[in-house]
Amino acid sequence: MIRVAAVGDLHVGADAVALWQGALAPVAVLEPIAIPIVAVLGNHDFHADQPERIVAMLERIGVTVLEGASSVVSLEGTSLGVAGSKGFGGGFAGACGSDFGEPEMKAFIRHTQRLAGGLESALAALDADLRIALLHYSPVAATLAGERLEIHPFLGSYLLGEAIDRAGADLVLHGHAHGGSERGTTPGGIRVRNVAQPVIKRAYNLYCFAAGAGRAGLQVGASGGCSP
Repeated sequence: MIRVAAVGDLHVGADAVALWQGALAPVAVLEPIAIPIVAVLGNHDFHADQPERIVAMLERIGVTVLEGASSVVSLEGTSLGVAGSKGFGGGFAGACGSDFGEPEMKAFIRHTQRLAGGLESALAALDADLRIALLHYSPVAATLAGERLEIHPFLGSYLLGEAIDRAGADLVLHGHAHGGSERGTTPGGIRVRNVAQPVIKRAYNLYCFAAGAGRAGLQVGASGGCSP
């Protein structure tokens, strides 16, 4: 059994240190953890215009930070690959932006197009039994249910979902939508899970995959404390 722990949007500030010290006691101190840790940056990581500094800090303690790239590890004789991207916004079918009109609008959508393309290339190039797409922004509207409709374009984009469907994946994990819903699927039927902490309401979710004969033998299970 392969277990993947996932969480996003902890937003740990001075007023929440005591809470998270207890909740994340088994996993909060990243440096001594022997298991592989993979991450993507979120919108807060860009606010101070120093994302490179944040990446460097994470990489110093062994965290692999992805943007249009992938990482593969071997677990119990099965290779697990993670392709990651921050992603970006733009909206979903019937209520989405396009790269038409003002330069500012073109830049907004083209940023999403570029990151979606990078994610697709990274996923397609993965040579692994199990492939996970890791994002900050959502690739589907279903996991935004509960958020105000008018902010959906700032929470994700259908372009990300289309890229994932073209490349293929076994599971998609994202955050960012604090008021959203946990479960959804891409138009192509790939499972999507929103692991923003305000949504899952725990320190992290576990997703289990039975080690089997290739991708077809790997199924998300609900046993052993894992989320379906």
